[in-house]
Amino acid sequence: MTTLRTEQLSLSYDDTKVIDNIDLHIPDGKISIIIGSNGCGKSTILRSLARLLRPTQGNVYLNGKDIHRQSSKEIAKQLAILPQSPEAPEDLTVEDLCYYGRHPHKGLFARHTEEDHAIVAEALKATKMEKLSDRTLDALSGGQRQRAWIAMALAQGTELLLLDEPTTYLDLAHQIEILDLLRTLNHKHQCTIVMVLHDLNQAARYADHLISIADGRIYQEGKPEDVFTEKMLEDVFGVSATIIENPVDGSPLCIPTGVK
Repeated sequence: MTTLRTEQLSLSYDDTKVIDNIDLHIPDGKISIIIGSNGCGKSTILRSLARLLRPTQGNVYLNGKDIHRQSSKEIAKQLAILPQSPEAPEDLTVEDLCYYGRHPHKGLFARHTEEDHAIVAEALKATKMEKLSDRTLDALSGGQRQRAWIAMALAQGTELLLLDEPTTYLDLAHQIEILDLLRTLNHKHQCTIVMVLHDLNQAARYADHLISIADGRIYQEGKPEDVFTEKMLEDVFGVSATIIENPVDGSPLCIPTGVK
């Protein structure tokens, strides 16, 4: 079991406060999705949860301990983060990228073990990248490249995965492919997933727990059917909309009708 929560968390860039005094508890073993208008602080919250941004006030607790009182290596054994535009040498192969995920578990200059090989092989299999393992990153499509990065995160062997807009720059087919993959990983491996998404209907469809952000605070959080309402869309996004039931899976579906 992995626990991640914040307590009276405030975040700033220079003198500009972005997030103001939020208490957030990430449900274990679920998919939590953060939504909100541009510039509301969604990615800022995710960076703080990953220990990439120090709070101006309050704390982030990972497994009951202040995340900033733990070493980078300790954190990397417990959570993996996939930023919006991850970077690696273009001539790196998919398999080599996955082995980078094993670094937190190894000493300096340590060789790869049989356990490392098995974990990398499982990560490649889970993301359906086995046949592309010897391809270089620059030879992959956008969707394949994103799957390669997710494979690396899986190879890191954590129970908590944070993703910042994992479908950005992907066409619709690849967006669905990545989100279906994350849902499968969540169900099969019981990993806790937290991600930021821009597409509201995708967020409502794939989230177990939906978190809406407005004016630097949590507007509402809970089950999608409770959070994804016409009032929330108006208050958070300034959009008039009608909510209907998705005929495929029963999730709430937004039909925009205008801008407030």
